[in-house]
Amino acid sequence: MKRKLIFGMNATLDGYIAATGVDIGWSGPPSGELFGRWLDQELASELTLYGRRLWETMSAFWPTGDQQPGATPAEMEFARNWRDTPKVVFSSTVDKVDWNTRLVTGDAVTEIARLKARGGGPMTIGGATLAGAAARAGLIDEYVLVTHPVLVGGGTPFFTALDSWVNLNLVETRTYPGGVVLTRYETRR
Repeated sequence: MKRKLIFGMNATLDGYIAATGVDIGWSGPPSGELFGRWLDQELASELTLYGRRLWETMSAFWPTGDQQPGATPAEMEFARNWRDTPKVVFSSTVDKVDWNTRLVTGDAVTEIARLKARGGGPMTIGGATLAGAAARAGLIDEYVLVTHPVLVGGGTPFFTALDSWVNLNLVETRTYPGGVVLTRYETRR
């Protein structure tokens, strides 16, 4: 059985994962409840796939996230899990990766399809460009949007242009503090 590929990120109400200038300040620190949801997803994932920008963001903080002053128990667990979970970074410009990570410089879609076909537990994918390529190839099985009540007017879209429609089934909705809403959809095959 093929493993499931999940694309989930924070997004603005107008559909951006980063405002112009790669600004993610609009998302602010997540509530403890929302952070717990992200932690649960990370703990369930057997492999994480990153594009370059998201890799640079995550690897700048999480290797020592459990050692930061005031780190919560959930943040400590996330940092430990982040270091231990196998990761693949897709980039032609990154030259070195650490923390149980493998670098792929070749065709991302071919490698993602190969990883899915191997079977196993769920994989998560992050980064708009990488996830967009996987979506166009029909490789994403689940979309998780955590929508924040803010409009930024432009930036990096959650969804990139597709070659054809993707029909989805809504499988979960949940509201978090501050008016943040999670919606989870499975791809209808």
